[in-house]
Amino acid sequence: MFYNPSAYLAYYIIMELNNDIYYGWLIRSLHANGASFFFLSVYLHMFRGLYYGSFAYPRQALWISGMFIFVLMIITAFLGYILPWGQMSFRAAMVITSLLAVIPEIGPDLIFLLWGGYSIHDATLHRFYSLHFTFPFLILIISIIHLFLLHEFGSNNPLGLNSHLDWIPFSPYYLLKDCLSLIISLIIFCYIVFVFPDMLGHSINYEKANFLVTPSHIVPEWYLLFFYAVLRSITNKLLGFLCMISSLIVLFLLPYILKGLIIRSGTFRPWHAISFWILVVTCFQLSWIGGLPVLSPYLEVSQWYVFLYFLIFFVFFPLGVFIDKLVYHGLLYAKEQLGLLFFSKL
Repeated sequence: MFYNPSAYLAYYIIMELNNDIYYGWLIRSLHANGASFFFLSVYLHMFRGLYYGSFAYPRQALWISGMFIFVLMIITAFLGYILPWGQMSFRAAMVITSLLAVIPEIGPDLIFLLWGGYSIHDATLHRFYSLHFTFPFLILIISIIHLFLLHEFGSNNPLGLNSHLDWIPFSPYYLLKDCLSLIISLIIFCYIVFVFPDMLGHSINYEKANFLVTPSHIVPEWYLLFFYAVLRSITNKLLGFLCMISSLIVLFLLPYILKGLIIRSGTFRPWHAISFWILVVTCFQLSWIGGLPVLSPYLEVSQWYVFLYFLIFFVFFPLGVFIDKLVYHGLLYAKEQLGLLFFSKL
């Protein structure tokens, strides 16, 4: 109703929305902090699915559709981060959109199309504002597909067993459980919105975008710090971009990297559980490093953590599947031998 995607007016309209328009501060705080809570919920959902093997057969399509939702969320959140046209917003737009230049042949043309000219200005904000409004509808469509696939293949469970044999009514059991979780989440959410509305943002973004001044340290929102750390861990622009894209692609390929799971849940797979918690620590550490300056030893530490991240997916997790199969077939063999020994004595 009030925003104007203009490089001259956007920042001042955001300030007016915060200070002068009735309850404008509330709507903007709900919107900005709601995005953070949305990402937090999705990250918890993804880690839970990874621990309990929700990506395994027959739920590969379910996992991949969820990953498409996650990618669209990242793009939508990035576009929204640019719109306030603060100092950090402008520099983030400059850094991230310039990555398209590494694409052979068409890279510069893509940047020109995205910017709407030879620099980031009014046309860029108009494009980003339109896309930021449009992408949530794509997220809604894929979310409906995600729910359809969920009903098609059924939900996973912590035991990793076929739940069709022992169904539990949604009401009142899951209904009360979800209401409790929702109430607790809303209490925390409202506390941040009303008491610390700017806690998850960056103070430099309250300075108007200045083409002539570059902040000493450029950082994205907290939920994108992991990918930013992966991007800047490699000093070569092309390799850093490929590494960041690969960190997402490996999640898409997870159902095919870990094929043939005999036991899904990490509750009964010690090696998988250990690898999972190493992955969690790695993601936390990379997110923490992503908010620090690009200096030694942070750069070297981030490179080691990026290497460990890919090592977990391509070595640790597959090794866990191999160990599971080895133990499973070993137990079957032992059971068979014990059975033969028992019947021979009879």
